[in-house]
Amino acid sequence: MRYYPLYLDLKEKLCAVVGGGEVAERKVGSLLEAQARVLVISPRITPALRDLWEKGVIECRAEEFVERDISELFLVIGATDDPRLNLRVSTWARRQKALVNLVDDAAGSDFIVPSWISRGDLTIAISTAGKSPALARKIREELEIQFGQEYAELLELLGEVRGEVIARIPDSRAREAAFRAVVASDILQLLRQGEKEPAREKMRAIIEERIEN
Repeated sequence: MRYYPLYLDLKEKLCAVVGGGEVAERKVGSLLEAQARVLVISPRITPALRDLWEKGVIECRAEEFVERDISELFLVIGATDDPRLNLRVSTWARRQKALVNLVDDAAGSDFIVPSWISRGDLTIAISTAGKSPALARKIREELEIQFGQEYAELLELLGEVRGEVIARIPDSRAREAAFRAVVASDILQLLRQGEKEPAREKMRAIIEERIEN
């Protein structure tokens, strides 16, 4: 395994996207979902990116790429259709001590962006180490069918009681057993049926039983 799986906290961190086309637009969308501060550098940008700029959601330098120093830069994505320009972006980013990803050039990147699905706070990422985005997409589509919104709801319920369980069950093995019992129950089925309150009650009953024992 060449790549080390990792989730980055990008909240309020400055991330630059060099390029203004549809690929750059998708990258900007993902960064905004992660609550990053986003700077787009490109002389031409899509209408959607321009709208985000005019609304103050992103920053933009509507100019050709120039290797200027940018303080606080954490991550850079090279999303142009010019391989030579993307390599310049990579060299500049590393001088800025920022992580860099080049679209369609894993070898010139510090990291690759996996395909993923999201269900609330649940994120499942799929990577083929850059060898087959098509296969990663196929697997993602299969997982989207397998993992529905009920998993987001289950995770939300577990989050509600996590602090309480940690406080009331000091033994780590007993805590793990309690959470395993919740996950192994038919709570997911209740959530699929829209029975959120019965699911919450059942989860608390399972946990209380473990506490008493």
